[in-house]
Order: sequence, then C-alpha cells, then structure tokens
Amino acid sequence: MSWLGGNSDSGAKRSGIVSVLDIGSHKICCIIAKLKPREESQLLRGRTHRIQVIGIGHQKSRGVKSGVIVDLDRAEQAIRLAVDAAERMAGLTIDSLIVNVSAGRLKSDAATATVNLGGHETDEADVRRVLEAGARQALRHERQVVHTLPVGFLLDTERGIQDPRGMVGDVLGVDMHVLTADAAPLRNLELCINRAHLSVERMVATPYASGLSALVDDEGEMGAACIDIGAGTTSMSVFFSGKMVYASSIPIGGAHVTMDLARGLSTAMDDAERMKVMHGTVMPAAGDDRDLVTVQPIGSEADDGGMQVPRAAMNRIIRARVEETLEIVRDRLNQSGSGHLAGKRVVLTGGGAQLQGLAEAARRILGRNVRIGRPLGVAGLPEAAKGPAFATAVGLMIYPQVAEFEVGQVAGGVSHRLTGTGGRFGRVGQWLRQSF
Repeated sequence: MSWLGGNSDSGAKRSGIVSVLDIGSHKICCIIAKLKPREESQLLRGRTHRIQVIGIGHQKSRGVKSGVIVDLDRAEQAIRLAVDAAERMAGLTIDSLIVNVSAGRLKSDAATATVNLGGHETDEADVRRVLEAGARQALRHERQVVHTLPVGFLLDTERGIQDPRGMVGDVLGVDMHVLTADAAPLRNLELCINRAHLSVERMVATPYASGLSALVDDEGEMGAACIDIGAGTTSMSVFFSGKMVYASSIPIGGAHVTMDLARGLSTAMDDAERMKVMHGTVMPAAGDDRDLVTVQPIGSEADDGGMQVPRAAMNRIIRARVEETLEIVRDRLNQSGSGHLAGKRVVLTGGGAQLQGLAEAARRILGRNVRIGRPLGVAGLPEAAKGPAFATAVGLMIYPQVAEFEVGQVAGGVSHRLTGTGGRFGRVGQWLRQSF
C-alpha cells in the first residue's frame, strides 16, 4: 500500500492512497484508491474513511489454480499488466500492495494470553505484547499467521473490554481469533509479486476481505456468514459482534462447474463457460426438457452448427456440483463451532454467486436466509466492477480501517513487522488516527 502525502486546505491533513491486488483463479485485479475521513453516519457505521477509486486494472488470471501460484512467469506477467493499467489510470506509481490469500488451508484457532501490567496504565506496547503472546500459541511447523484478531480484552477480572489503552490494572489478557495458513503457498505468492518489482504490504484472507466489503453493520454485529464463491476456491467467514470469529476455504469454485460442463458435454472450456453464464441455472425450471442449447463439440468447425442438447441436461451437471459445494460449506460451518453465531443470515458473494438460482439453492441446503452481497460504500468503481466478483478487492481497501490491533509474523515468531513490509503497515492504524 502506498501512503502518499498531499496537503489539504488546512495543511494539517493528508490524503492516503491505498493500493490492493486481488489474485484469483479467474481474474487478477489491481485497484488504487484514495482514503478520506468521513463523517459518522447510520450507514456503514464501522467505516472511518470514504474510499474513492482512482485507478483500476484487471486481467484474465494466468498461472493461478485454486488460489495457488502454479506458474510464476505467467502469474507475474498478469500481475504486471493489471498493476500497470491501474497505475496509468490513477496517474501514479505504486511500490507495494495489500494482497488477498485464499490458498494454504486456512485454519481458525482460538487463543488466550495474559501479560502483567504491574498496576500501571495500559499502553500500545502492552497491547502489542499480549497480542504477540496470543499469536505465538497458534504457530505450528510450516504454518504462518495471517490474522490475529482480538475478540475481547480482559483487565484483571473484567472481560469484554474493546480497547484497554489508558486503563489501569495488574493483568491484561486477550481472547483471540488467530487465522493461519500453510507457509509455502504464501511465500510463493509473495515471491511472484516481488518478481514484478512490488512488495507485499499485508496479506489479508479472502473470506475476511469479502465480509468487510459485503456485510452491512447490523449483519456483522448480530452475526452472519459470508460465503465467497470464486473461480477456484469457495471461502467462508463468520462475523459476530463486529468481528470475524471464523474463516475457512475449500479448493472448489465456479471453474469446477465449468470443467464439469466441458467434460459432460465434450466441449471446450470457453464454450462451457459461455453456456453456463448465458443459459445455466441451479434450479430446475419448467420447459427445461424442451429448451435446447447448442453445444460446439471439441475439434468441430465453427460453421458445423454444433449439436443440440436439452437445457435440463446441462443444468443437471451444474446443479450436482453446486449442491455438493454448498453441502461441504454447510458441514464446515456446522463443525466449526461458530456456525450458530451466524444466526440465520448468509451473504453470498464472489463471481460464482452470480449463477442464476444459486441463492435459492443455498437457502434450501444451508437452511438460512440468503442474499447476494455486493461491495458497499465505495465511490468511483466502474459499473462492471460493482458486482459480487469485486467484493474481495473492495474489502482489501476497507481493511486498513480495521487493522489497528493486528500483529504480523516474521520467521521464528511474531512481530510488529508484517509480511513483506519494512514495518510500514504496522503504523497504518496509527497513521489513520493521527493524520485526520
């Protein structure tokens, strides 16, 4: 993320520039935006800043499969093209980015830790010490901490404290949600971005970013699940009391539906994708058996006319894969121990959420109220980028506003320095508070 200074009328305030990179299996998207302080409002009360997009670039994803970098050269080229397009539109050059993570078998752990205060006032250093102690508990061999999210602090015997700074006590404790991932996919993701002469300012889990973008405040407070259906992965998060309390991902997404269609109808992937988007639905419809769709067999000439297949046959293939995916999500949420915190609210987002009939199928299988979530509260997005497919990218831009208590990891432990940075992001929360 680039933090660029610019004098305002008062001379005391600065405009912050945030740059983010959403690396998916279908598209790679770079967005550059300007953060400006906003007045408190009833809508999206948790946001401290307005986000104005000033540059956007996206490319068809290459070298990425189920969120994992599988070809460094092709992925690097796609990243360069996306970043270059965003830089040209914004009229500035960036050197670092906030990047999403959906690979690496994301795993949620609960951790608690305490530190002695000796009766003095709690300060930033004390908060940092207790968060680092909690994060260390969740470290495993070849795992890396992605997020350390305090659910609540305790001071002596008082629990549920949101911000202990300035309070007096003998013992400071914290209940934490620690999200970890396999280290190797994260290292390769960072390596790929470094090869494009960029640095990773912070890695943010895709389900966290999507939830920040698509959930309204009341959903985050009362409890809701956000399910992001991407091309190569489906990730899920549970928010409660305004905080993410659970996250996970599975390596299945919309591209698997396309692959099933291509195999089942013996057609090319591009043709299968077009059929899915134009004619596909998850729910059976009257007349499906009579409606015919044209399938172009692999290897046939374009002027052959193709063969006619009942729409019902195509939709049976789609429905089987979608139902299997939703059942895995349902079971994962039920086994998490946090599923009950989501109540009856589910928000579907990601490019795969645009498949016709998906919300109805999710209501039936998940047994909850379901709506399609789009990115909220961002100005300057082109019309094509206002749909569910861009929820993660927008969530990455929102992330600095909620990152105040986060600590990151370095080799051998936990530190103020966050993945790939020189420590700049560790000061983002402080920057946002002090600059405005």
